[in-house]
Amino acid sequence: MAGGRNNTAVIKFILSGFSDFPKFKFILFTVFLGMYILTMAWNLGLMTLIKMDSHLHTPMYFFLNKLAFLDICYVSSTAPKMLSDFFQEQKSISFMGCAMQYFFFSSLGLTECCLLAAMAYDRYAAICRPLLYTAIMSPTLCLQMVVGVYATGIFGSLIQLCALLQLDFCGPNVINHFFCDLPQLLILSCSDTFFLQVMKFVIAVIFGVASLLVIMISYSYIIATILKISSVEGRYKAFNTCTSHLTAVTFFFGSGLFVYMHPSYDNSLGYDKMASVFYTVVIPMLNPLIYCLRNKEIKEALKRCEKKRVFSHCH
Repeated sequence: MAGGRNNTAVIKFILSGFSDFPKFKFILFTVFLGMYILTMAWNLGLMTLIKMDSHLHTPMYFFLNKLAFLDICYVSSTAPKMLSDFFQEQKSISFMGCAMQYFFFSSLGLTECCLLAAMAYDRYAAICRPLLYTAIMSPTLCLQMVVGVYATGIFGSLIQLCALLQLDFCGPNVINHFFCDLPQLLILSCSDTFFLQVMKFVIAVIFGVASLLVIMISYSYIIATILKISSVEGRYKAFNTCTSHLTAVTFFFGSGLFVYMHPSYDNSLGYDKMASVFYTVVIPMLNPLIYCLRNKEIKEALKRCEKKRVFSHCH
């Protein structure tokens, strides 16, 4: 089935992974394993800190907690299979396993798009409507927004999965990637993929561009409000609360839209693979650092946690 096209239905796919670099197999495995462990440790640590410290029980950290959980699930939808494949002679995955991996990966990715937009709205409410912030971002609304972004992400991915399952795959069956992603599957299909190509573009527009539009509108109001603040220190403090979110948005949307907004061709898959490494492995690892390194409240929470640990140890 790995040869030319024929009339045999494909029941499994072969993931090429990083087989183009056989000499660097152990180095790449070590690097990706280290990144996966750091991603799990940093995001779990951030979730634990937010849960333990009552000072962080605010809407901003409620959403940050959900982002950390989402990043753990997101990276776990692709990284374990990628890591195990480094030592597999034939990196195979069943057709249904491939479809389900894409479904979970896509659901989590689309959910993260919507969650980043929700976090932008939270920053808008905090900076532009500070006196009404607590009333606007009530616990009920925050919970409804999180449920909404998950439901929207799952629905968007389910539509694509249903369309994907209608396609025929009759060979070749080698996916030039380290996980099952839609652009690579469309190239391998022997069906007419025009409808799904259009759907892929539309989903990218609806989730990617619409989420970016919400973020841009929120930040246009935020910037206008910051410029009205008279003190330089006040402007710096207000802007500093947004830089982490803006950095995360730039990284995630930049690499994601690059992959999903352009048509799928064989000669573009090398660039897609590099971009995919960035937004599937690197970004979930960097997000905790992006949000914590310049965050005064997180640093103070860590100090309080350390004092409690030392105090408990002494007793």
